[in-house]
Amino acid sequence: MKTTLLYRIGHANAAHPIRALIGFVAALGILLAASATLGGDTQEDWDVTGTPSQVGIDLLREHVPGAGNAFARIVVHSGDGTVPASEIDRLRDRLGETDHVATVSDARYSADRDTAVVTVGYDVPVTDRSIMGNADGLEKAVAPTIGDGLQVEMNGSVPETAAAPIKGHAEIIGITLALLIMVFAFGSVVAAGLPIVTAIAGLVAGSAGVMLLAGVMNVSPTAPMVASMVGLGVGIDYALLVVSRHVEFLRRGHDPVEAAARSVATAGRSATFAATTVLVSLMGLRLAGLPTYSSFGFATAIAVVAMLAATLVVVPALCRLAGRRIVPRKARRTLPATADGVARRMPLTARWAGRVGQRPVVAILLALIVLVTLAAPAAAMRTWPSDSGAQSTELTTRRAHDLLAAEFGPGTNAEVVVVAPSAETDRDQLRSALRDIARVPGVTAVAPVTESPDGAIEIAPITIGADPAAAATGDVLSGIRDRLPDGAILTGETPYYDDISHMLQRRLWLVIGFVVVASVILLTVLFRSVVVPVKAAAMNLLSVAAAYGVITAVFQWGWGLSLLGVDNPVAVSSWVPILVFAILFGLSMDYEVFLLSRIREDWLATGDARASVISGLAKTGRVITTAAAIMVAVFLSFATETDIVMKMLGLGMAVAVFLDATLVRMVLVPATMSLLGRVNWWLPAWLDRILPQVGLEPDLEAGSTEEPTRARRDAHMTPV
Repeated sequence: MKTTLLYRIGHANAAHPIRALIGFVAALGILLAASATLGGDTQEDWDVTGTPSQVGIDLLREHVPGAGNAFARIVVHSGDGTVPASEIDRLRDRLGETDHVATVSDARYSADRDTAVVTVGYDVPVTDRSIMGNADGLEKAVAPTIGDGLQVEMNGSVPETAAAPIKGHAEIIGITLALLIMVFAFGSVVAAGLPIVTAIAGLVAGSAGVMLLAGVMNVSPTAPMVASMVGLGVGIDYALLVVSRHVEFLRRGHDPVEAAARSVATAGRSATFAATTVLVSLMGLRLAGLPTYSSFGFATAIAVVAMLAATLVVVPALCRLAGRRIVPRKARRTLPATADGVARRMPLTARWAGRVGQRPVVAILLALIVLVTLAAPAAAMRTWPSDSGAQSTELTTRRAHDLLAAEFGPGTNAEVVVVAPSAETDRDQLRSALRDIARVPGVTAVAPVTESPDGAIEIAPITIGADPAAAATGDVLSGIRDRLPDGAILTGETPYYDDISHMLQRRLWLVIGFVVVASVILLTVLFRSVVVPVKAAAMNLLSVAAAYGVITAVFQWGWGLSLLGVDNPVAVSSWVPILVFAILFGLSMDYEVFLLSRIREDWLATGDARASVISGLAKTGRVITTAAAIMVAVFLSFATETDIVMKMLGLGMAVAVFLDATLVRMVLVPATMSLLGRVNWWLPAWLDRILPQVGLEPDLEAGSTEEPTRARRDAHMTPV
């Protein structure tokens, strides 16, 4: 038998398991030492180069102390009378002594003077490590005011980065649920624990790799959490796939070393190609145009690679050490199960595939109706970068947001400023334009124009009547922009969010196009078919669209929102659609590779299109179902985080994986493949000649790991 590289890796690690594990731990130790020495701290980068609002923010930073940088609003409320002016004066003095505070505004009082708001400006951007996620200075300054019996709440960029820290409970919840699911599915604690141990090892390696990445580029503080979420899911999946194939080879009568080597050569190869599809999707994040997305893509890619490495090294070593204990106790006495290692009773998934194949058109129509119905709300999706108004009422930022809206009007939470460079803007035109802007529906006030201390720019704050995240706000901002003279710029936090929202809406289609095309090309090479990759891309797009629809219905329309601990409907975060698409499309391709590799293996051996689908589902149905259940559990555990964006990501990805493993893999795939028959594997002769030869799931029992001969492939792939 000709051996592949993966077979040799699996055999070496299984033959010398202690040496393999010691080597992995040593490599992990070196990686951890390197990350401690050369790694960096996470650093957010929210600058959006090229947008008008960013140009305005840069002008403010350059010419006005405390403007354009981090800020905080301190809201003081008295429940039984007016807020004493003396108390506010003492508070302002304490705020002025806080690190990096450049300006403290005069207090603005509500009409009944039971509420006062003070705005604090900093001399550094909110992404500066010394203040991002750190509201200790503000909390120390307001503590005496709270002690005097007044309610004090805070929002603005600094408190919002510190209000909802990631708790880190999700990984523990996800791992616990994954262990329970696998024990139930496989009936063996050893078989269930092995993928968990592997995933934990990969998680540690991936975390160290992300810290090394932070030493050479800005990595968002949220990126390690997203990387852990995806890495944990795929790590358990890959290990589970290899362990399941290992058990299958044990049942065929192979000794543990040979079974481990063969499982890495087969399932390990599928995991490698599945990881490649995930990496391709993640690289699409770079096209989103934001540095934050690039850091998400690179950090998650590192986590996926770490999980794959752990799967190829740790799994075969642990399989060898586990020996035949990896098989449930009742089944050990009967190894091998049958002469060919295949259970005599046809699995439920195979029987299901047979029934679906008998009425493929009906099955396809029913699945499409469900998916399209779930996706329908996505047509009404409205996006906005999540602000304090979208968060839980448990957070001070949300309470400050509500107090400001109730006492001063919802537009008080919006920061809208016109900035006009003196050398580029005609002063008379600017003042005329501001008079017109004052009459724009939704604008409640335009402040008098002031000059920067150096006279380089003129500034005019604008008050709008709507909440920043309200649907009407975008129209108000457009009306203001249309009336600005040449050289003047609309900026501030709210126009900045508006620019981000519009940019990401445009970039989403670029990301989708790149990821879909790249994935189709990759799958065409892997499966040597034109129909299978296009069909897979279409099905994955359907499951992602359905996830968008569910996110919209839950968060924007409020259906079942209270179950997630959110008290009012909110716009879908602008950060979510691109991130969900890139991650989910790659993960969906994971299951596509797992399933189609076994279907194609049987197709090449028999040439029976319908029987190969049944056989492929029989061999992978339990693995894919279990893997999907684990992935759903992991993602839902992340929906328990306080931050609204993490809730959206967790729910959206859990829904998409569930739909992908049920309606797509168990209905659409067998139905369409049964309907199309041999056409599934059609490949033009000219394309067959130029595509590189890449083997998937080699036929080890036939004595070779090579692809079938050209004549054999052509015989199978001729459409009928």
